[in-house]
Amino acid sequence: MNSELAIVVFLLAATTLMFALNRPRMDAVALIMMTILPLTGVITVSEALAGLSDPNVVLIGALFVIGEGLVRTGIAQRLGDFLVRRANGSERRLIALLMTVVGGVGSVMSSTGVVALFIPTVLRIARRAKISPSRLLMPLSVAALVSGMMTLIATPPNLIVHGELVRSGYEGFHFFSFTVFGIPILLVAIGYMLVARRWLEPSAAPEEAGSRPSLAQWIEEYGLAGRHYQLRVKSGSPWIGKRLEELELRKKHGLNVLAIERQQRLAATILAPGAQTALRAGDVLYVDLRPSGQRIETLLQECGLQEVPLKDNRFSDRSQAIGMAELLIPATSRLIGETVISSRFRSIFRLSVIGLRRGKTPVMGNVLEEPLRLGDTLLVAGPWRAISRLQNDPNELIVLNVPTELDDVIALPARAPFALVALAVTVALMVTGVVPNVQAALIGCLLMGLFRCVDMSAAYRSIQWGTIFLIVGMLPFSLALQKTGGVDAAARLLLGQLGDTSPTLILVTLYVLTSLMGLFVSNTATAVLVAPIALAMAREMGLSPYPFAMTVALASSAAFLTPVSSPVNALVVGPGNYRFLDFVRIGLPLTLLVMIVSILLIRLLLPF
Repeated sequence: MNSELAIVVFLLAATTLMFALNRPRMDAVALIMMTILPLTGVITVSEALAGLSDPNVVLIGALFVIGEGLVRTGIAQRLGDFLVRRANGSERRLIALLMTVVGGVGSVMSSTGVVALFIPTVLRIARRAKISPSRLLMPLSVAALVSGMMTLIATPPNLIVHGELVRSGYEGFHFFSFTVFGIPILLVAIGYMLVARRWLEPSAAPEEAGSRPSLAQWIEEYGLAGRHYQLRVKSGSPWIGKRLEELELRKKHGLNVLAIERQQRLAATILAPGAQTALRAGDVLYVDLRPSGQRIETLLQECGLQEVPLKDNRFSDRSQAIGMAELLIPATSRLIGETVISSRFRSIFRLSVIGLRRGKTPVMGNVLEEPLRLGDTLLVAGPWRAISRLQNDPNELIVLNVPTELDDVIALPARAPFALVALAVTVALMVTGVVPNVQAALIGCLLMGLFRCVDMSAAYRSIQWGTIFLIVGMLPFSLALQKTGGVDAAARLLLGQLGDTSPTLILVTLYVLTSLMGLFVSNTATAVLVAPIALAMAREMGLSPYPFAMTVALASSAAFLTPVSSPVNALVVGPGNYRFLDFVRIGLPLTLLVMIVSILLIRLLLPF
């Protein structure tokens, strides 16, 4: 091993360790290594930055925007209603239909985006069909992962393997090159989940799963009893004319203002509180008073307030236009690692966080200063219109539940047909090859904007920049390993260990290697690192590169084993009340089954 290769291998090992520890976050690690690699002299700065202009990177970004258009136009609810109608009360039929639809939708957008899109739909389906959500959310995550095996654009690893083929001088995969593998694997996964669903313990009784939560249930679950008040600001109150940021109510009194009712002319208006909101005489404050806060009697006397009686000690009058919702933190959220206060949650979303739950367990104490994690469930309160606005950005927060006090209706914008037209044009251009895939995706983005399915702000927000920079930052490693001979050395090492083993056993070994790496690093990073090794092995053996490349692509999507194997799995842990062992129990047999089917199909359809 030469000195340059030793340096690259050391940096790669450090990268893998940081990925496994998730310290710092993965996209930050990739950017750090993209900065360090040119300093070694192995690659130039231009080569390190070349990923920013890689067509596949631009294509992935454009697909996020197209997926955002599908989310914002309400297509999810239509699909959910369709599934419930077609299932006709049968759980088996519902699971099969759900996985089929998710597999189809996931073939044209990211698997993480598909899960974010379908979690609220699946919870609504579970309530309507009176089925425990745990019986549906695991099939959802499995189908979303398998959807990555459907088309060229279904998941970033497919595009990365395709790009590696092109850079190595081969013809890349076509749009439907993966479909002949994905459809049989999806059918196998559906059959497996129809049996394996029985191994999942119901997270709730059917009667409980079939009814929407109420405010009373949430107050009990999150320990909020006796904390909600309506307080009228009396004339002469020292709060009159003061901004909320000046009053520091949370710090001084343990008081969280959820909404403000203000009489304006002939009607009362509900205001979303902000730091700059100045209070007036007669304002009615809807507040959450923490147990450690000031006693209500003392607060009324010292601050010139009058308590307005609440019915059943909770905000249950819908005409007051205030409500609650449960929100899930997805992998793409900027809130991860922040606290409610440091993220300026109320200023940004016009909602107040009053409860926090991790899995089944509510977090006690001051939830406003608790660092937030992927998969956390937040209970928020505020004006209904602020809650409804969250439906437009599932990359930041996913609306899991709204209470029975609000009709379970999600708006269906009239732009849905136009979003489908834009998607159809994009797919048609990719399938026919009239223009390059990246240009077809950019045309789809422009059509989404032209039809007003997305605006520029929503388009920028929809792009998962962490994924983009993870790919951009890891591509220089592939080039550095190739230039230092590391790729060829790894290929020779593997082949040397395997000896004169049959090519089929080598594909199995490559599949297992990719799957094991996927337990510690993202499937995107795994594809970047393993694809060049797979192609080098094919060259060493004088065989076709396509079986090797397809093995890496399919194995990268088969991340069924643990809840941390993929953001797709992490997203369903909280809503499904799953344990770590649930994924191992369901995922291990499925991983082996998918590997067997994948290798058999590759040997049948892609000759050496």
